[in-house]
Amino acid sequence: MGGNAWRDTRPYQRDLEAAFRQAQEEELARDNHGFEGRSLEELWRDPDWQEYILTGGTGTVLDFPCMIEGTDTDNGPFMRLLTDDEVRAWAPHGRPTYAEWDAALHSERLGFPGRAEGNCTVLYRDGRPVQIAYWGVTAD
Repeated sequence: MGGNAWRDTRPYQRDLEAAFRQAQEEELARDNHGFEGRSLEELWRDPDWQEYILTGGTGTVLDFPCMIEGTDTDNGPFMRLLTDDEVRAWAPHGRPTYAEWDAALHSERLGFPGRAEGNCTVLYRDGRPVQIAYWGVTAD
């Protein structure tokens, strides 16, 4: 089986890790996938949740226990922030808009990561950060 690609955007916050956690909390409140009444930390300590994620996943930011820097080469189910060079490969000015991100994904100038991996980057409007884009592929 192959993983399923997904994408999402959320409002920008200066603290990208806090924004990621907030996106996860909002997603968990919207759909707990049958794991009622548990925090994110409790879920990631639960072998049943880990199996659920690694044999299918949610197709959301919930599929990752944490965010890592773009230069981090660790394997695992992580949300990875793109490096500046990776962003400039499809948005040469370094401040991509939603339209540029969307077009890059559709044209494959910006690819989806491998199975059980996610990427994120900041999106801009009129030169100001307004959104964080998240995209990834489930583990299944």
